[in-house]
Amino acid sequence: MKKNSKRFGLKLKINLWTIIFGFFILIFIAPFLLSLFDTQSGKGKVELSQALVDIKDGKVEKVVVENDNLLLSYKDGSTKLTSKEPNETFTDLLEKSGIAPTSVNYNITDQTITKAIGSVLGIVLPILLMAAFFFFIIRAQNRGAQDIFSFGKSRAKLFAKGKQPVSFADVAGVDEAKKELEEVVDFLKNPGKYRKIGARTPKGALLFGPAGVGKTLLARAVAGEADVPFFSMAGSEFMEMLVGVGASRVRDLFAQAKASAPAIIFIDEIDAIGRQRGRGFIGGHDEREQTLNQILVEMDGFTPNDNVIVIAATNRGDLLDPALLRPGRFDRRVVLDMPDKEGRLAILKIHARGKKFIRGISWGKVADRTVGFSGADLENMLNEAAILAAREDKNFIETKDVEEAATKVKLGPAKKKLQSEEDRKITAYHEAGHAVVSHVLPKTDPVERISIVARGMSLGHTLIPAASDRSHETKSRLLDQITAILGGRAAEEIIFNEMTSGASNDIQKATQVARAMVIDFGMSNLGPINLGPQIEMGEFGAPDWYEPAQISPAMQEKVDVEVKKLVDSCYKAALAIIKKNKKRLDKLVSRLLTKETIDREEFERIVGKKSSEK
Repeated sequence: MKKNSKRFGLKLKINLWTIIFGFFILIFIAPFLLSLFDTQSGKGKVELSQALVDIKDGKVEKVVVENDNLLLSYKDGSTKLTSKEPNETFTDLLEKSGIAPTSVNYNITDQTITKAIGSVLGIVLPILLMAAFFFFIIRAQNRGAQDIFSFGKSRAKLFAKGKQPVSFADVAGVDEAKKELEEVVDFLKNPGKYRKIGARTPKGALLFGPAGVGKTLLARAVAGEADVPFFSMAGSEFMEMLVGVGASRVRDLFAQAKASAPAIIFIDEIDAIGRQRGRGFIGGHDEREQTLNQILVEMDGFTPNDNVIVIAATNRGDLLDPALLRPGRFDRRVVLDMPDKEGRLAILKIHARGKKFIRGISWGKVADRTVGFSGADLENMLNEAAILAAREDKNFIETKDVEEAATKVKLGPAKKKLQSEEDRKITAYHEAGHAVVSHVLPKTDPVERISIVARGMSLGHTLIPAASDRSHETKSRLLDQITAILGGRAAEEIIFNEMTSGASNDIQKATQVARAMVIDFGMSNLGPINLGPQIEMGEFGAPDWYEPAQISPAMQEKVDVEVKKLVDSCYKAALAIIKKNKKRLDKLVSRLLTKETIDREEFERIVGKKSSEK
C-alpha cells in the first residue's frame, strides 16, 4: 500500500504541473487560436447601404448575423462584412429598406455568452494560475524544511525474515567465519539457552579480510537466516555535509534497533567512520570522530544494550580505532582469508548452479589453477566463461572457456596489438626466459602457461600458479622466485646483448621480495632485527601519514647493500641458467612465435619434465 500511494502521489504531482503548464501555454496561444476561428478576419468591407442594395438586387446568397456584424456571402463566391446599429435588429433593417425578410436567406448567431465567458476567463484564469504557483512554492519550502530536519534520521535498510534470499547455504570457503555468525544468530533466536548458563550475548562481531572474500555476502546470509529485524547501513551513509548528522543517525539507528530488539545492525565498510582518532591534521571536532564516539557509546555505554548485535565489515582492520576493537564492543573479530583448495571447490560448485557446463570438467583442476582467487574472482570467472561460450553460440561451457576466463580475470582481455617482428621476438625471449629459469630451479612451481598475447599493460605473460596453498615461504624458495622473476631480463641480455624497458615490472617485484627478506623476514646477514617500519607509499605516491624512520642512516645503508646483494646474486644465477639452456630457450621461442600461447603439456614436451617431478 505504501508503494502504491507514493506512486499515485508522484503521478498526481506530475499531472498538476502538466495542467499548470498547459494553462500557461493556453494563455499565450489563445489569441492565435481565436484569430484562426474569427469569422471576421480576412473579409472585405462594404458599406451598409451598398450591402442592402446588393441584398435587394438578389446578389447575396446568404447573410449571417453575428451581433452587430453582417457577413454576406455573394453568389459569385466572395464574402464581405458590414456593420449595423447596435439597437437595431436585422429584421427591422430589412423592413425599413423595403426588403421582405422571407426573401432573404439569413442566420442569426448570438455570441454574447461566448464573449462573456472569454472576459471572465481572462480575469479569473491568471488569478488561479498565480494562486496555484504560490501554493506549490510554499509546499516545496515546507518539504525542504522537513528534509533538513530529517538529515539526522537513520537511512538503514530494514530486512525482515524472508526478504533476503541469501542463506548460509550460499556461502562457502569461510567455514570458521560462518560458524561464528551462526552462533550470533542462535544467540538472538534462543537467548535463554545462553543466559541459563551465565553467558552474555556478544555486543558485536567484526569481519575483516581482503576484498572479495565474502564479508558482505556473509552478512546478507545472516539477514536471510536471522528471525529478527536486520538493519543494514554503509559507513559512508552516516556522513553528511551538516555537522552532527553522523552522530544523530547513529543514535536514531540504535534507537530503531532497540525498539525492535532482538535485532542485528550491519555496518559495511566501517573504516569510513571508525579510523583511529588523532591521525591527520583535523581537530577533535571532526565529524567522523563525533560519529565514531557515538558508536562507541551506543555499543557499550551506560545504557544497556543486550539484545542488539552489531556486525561490521572492513578490509582495512589495521586502521580501526583501538577503542572500537576492545571486548565489550566488538567481542568477536573474525578474519576472512583467501579460500584454500577445498573452499575454492565449494565456491565453484555454488556459482556453477544455473550454468550449463560440458560433462567432464575437472573442478579439482580448476581449483588448483585458481590459487589466490577470492570468492568474487571465482564468481566473475565463471560468469566470464559463460559469456565467452554464449559469444561463440555454444550450447555448453567448455574447459577452455573457463581457462580463458581465469586468465582474463587476473590479467585482462587479450588484445590484438600490432607489434613488429622485432618486438614479438623480444617478448618471446623475455617470457621464455621466465619459463626456462623457473623450470630449472627446484623450489619454484611448475609453469602452467606461456603467452606473447598482449593483455592489460603487459605484452605477454608466464603463468606460474602456486602448486599448493602454502602458509610459509622459505629463504631458498624466495631466492628462486627472485631468480625466475629476473629470467626475462637475463634472456634479453644474453640473446640481444641489450636491455629493454619491458623488465621494469619484474625489477620492481624482485626488489620488493628482496627488501621484504631483509626487513620483514630477517633473511640476510643483518640477522633477525627489527628494521621497520618502512613508510608505505599510498595510491598517488605519497604516504598516508608520516612516520619517522626507526633506524639510523648507517643501518639504512646496510639494508640497501643487503637488498642489492640478494638481487645481484639471483640475477647472476639467472644468467648462468639461460646460458646453459640456450638450445631449450631457442626451441621454445620458435614455438611461441608460431603459436603465441603454449600450455603446460606442450611446454614440458619441449623442455622436458621439471626436475623435482622426475
